[in-house]
Amino acid sequence: MTIEFAKSARSSIGIEWELALVNQKTGDLANAAGDVLDDLRQSDGRDHPQIVSELLQNTVELVSGVHTRVSDAVEELSTLLNEVRAVAAARNVVPIAAGTHPFGQWFDQPVTDKERYHKLIERTQWWGRNMLIWGVHVHVGLDDVDKALPIVSGMLQYFPHLLALSASSPFWGGVDTGYASNRSLMFQQLPTAGIPYEQIRTWGDYERYVNDELATGIIEDQTEVRWDVRPSATWGTVEVRFCDSTSTAAELAGIAALVHCLVDDLAQRLDEGKHLEDLQPWFVRENKWRAARYGLDATIIVDRAGRQRPVADDIATLISRLEPVATRLECAAELHSLRDIIAHGGSSIRQRNAAAGAHGDLTAVVAQLARELDAS
Repeated sequence: MTIEFAKSARSSIGIEWELALVNQKTGDLANAAGDVLDDLRQSDGRDHPQIVSELLQNTVELVSGVHTRVSDAVEELSTLLNEVRAVAAARNVVPIAAGTHPFGQWFDQPVTDKERYHKLIERTQWWGRNMLIWGVHVHVGLDDVDKALPIVSGMLQYFPHLLALSASSPFWGGVDTGYASNRSLMFQQLPTAGIPYEQIRTWGDYERYVNDELATGIIEDQTEVRWDVRPSATWGTVEVRFCDSTSTAAELAGIAALVHCLVDDLAQRLDEGKHLEDLQPWFVRENKWRAARYGLDATIIVDRAGRQRPVADDIATLISRLEPVATRLECAAELHSLRDIIAHGGSSIRQRNAAAGAHGDLTAVVAQLARELDAS
């Protein structure tokens, strides 16, 4: 089959930000997404296509439009967040942003009443019902379909950098998992999720892969290919999907800026006829696990020879190398803000500190997440 890759302006950017809804007093998850969306429609008599429901009724997703600058996309998402916050408050509900809820139980969460979600749960059963997780997706536009799969592959060497910076899911079902990002390892249990296949290197390879998936009933359409990094033919983008939901708008901007710069840099290298470096698949998989387990304390594999380096040090080097790209894309301030995450620790560390300060009371973690997002 032929898959049409949409025309997209090079290095345009769009962001999707998943938020959990919680009871303002107890911190429990609130299955209020349907009510919040209805309240939004009634508040001004119009639809809000950029604020949408997701798999579970405790979730809303904010979707930016297409922008050229990270700051504009994040500003738009902040405006959408304020709209959600205003109507949710009337129901004693507040949004939080993290990869997981500290003590929510998956079996208590109803699924949104949409056919595609019911089909997903029917097929995936226990693992599908366990998807009590939230993430960030960053789309970057490509001007040539032939760049899509090389850039997907090239982005995998930066997997641990982005995951360590965004890690915000240390707790699961009321316990500390010992992981900085438990979410990233849970999500890969779904069919077609996880690290892309190294054998798929051209658009023709991708078309044959999708055809195989369709012919055997593994998927019903190409959007069900849920790789950690994937080409999004509908939008003409590369989509980075593996980051935990960032707990603040500032962290969201920093993560989006790094993705923006990396994809643009890889595209520029292709334009110059340069070979894109990559890592052996077993190193990619190991780096994903290390970043999920240790976050910014991880030591990662940085080249094909197996040389290793602390991920925090490699992020600092990466920021310096990408400064000219960030200047051109007008996201230098956002990129440099990642140094604050390295210096002070990301969301997973802050959540653990909040739990320790409250003698293990995880409602204090939810309260902190609510405050952080409210201050964004």
